[in-house]
Amino acid sequence: MKIKNIEMIVRPREAHWVGDGFRVHNFIPSSFRMDMQRMTPFILLDYNSKYNFPASETPKGVGVHPHRGFETVTIAYKGRVEHKDSSGGGGIIGEGDVQWMTAASGILHKEFHEKEWSKKGGDFHMVQLWVNLPAKDKMSEAKYQAITKEQMGKELLENNAGFIEVIAGSYNKAKGPVSTFTPINLMNANLKKGANVPFSFPENFTTALLVIEGSIKVNSKDEVATDHFVLFENDGENFIIQANEDSIILILSGEPINEPIVSHGPFVMNTKEEIAQAFEDFGKGKFGHLE
Repeated sequence: MKIKNIEMIVRPREAHWVGDGFRVHNFIPSSFRMDMQRMTPFILLDYNSKYNFPASETPKGVGVHPHRGFETVTIAYKGRVEHKDSSGGGGIIGEGDVQWMTAASGILHKEFHEKEWSKKGGDFHMVQLWVNLPAKDKMSEAKYQAITKEQMGKELLENNAGFIEVIAGSYNKAKGPVSTFTPINLMNANLKKGANVPFSFPENFTTALLVIEGSIKVNSKDEVATDHFVLFENDGENFIIQANEDSIILILSGEPINEPIVSHGPFVMNTKEEIAQAFEDFGKGKFGHLE
């Protein structure tokens, strides 16, 4: 099968704050070559690279805010986050856990550093990903999926090369527990130094990776450092990751949703009229209530 080549390697942009609890580098959308339409179904990726928060009696984070038309995915590598939303979803995720919130027709939510973790402080390392919904599902019911590290699909690699943790989709026989609206593969590759691991996704899928820890070489030629993002061309199916040192790599691959995208702040719909309706519905309290 044909090799999937790299389209670009992107260094982290200057960090900015989301609320007072998330210091993030934005990778999606970041340019006309990586806008929402090119990266669909992935329409936002904010990366909180490893950052040390001092102890605080008052948890830092983001207060109540609305969403409509997509899903938010928070992946925890270090630290603990507490989530609560107007659909009744909520909980705490810690190292290795994931929360997958479907905003769909409308939801209010808030995210803060977990209270006891905040009192001690420490390294905080997370990814927030927004996944678009097709038009037919944008007004479906909101829901929340909490996935612990233990619930993820796990594929042990040969020769003690490490393992793959599957959040959504599959890798070989390992399947992720998350229910998705469109075909999506989302996984963490935990690789030992010297590991040489193949991956294969459909040619038309939007495929990318983010080096969370360590450094890697892709297809025996392209060096990728910590905190760098890789976008693959839609020209092949297979690629190989070689770990230059012990590494963690977030890998994402999803079938494009070939529909118009109109976004404004926390709403992502298909038309300007739907955006206007979202603001009206939010103003009328139709997204529920959350203190």
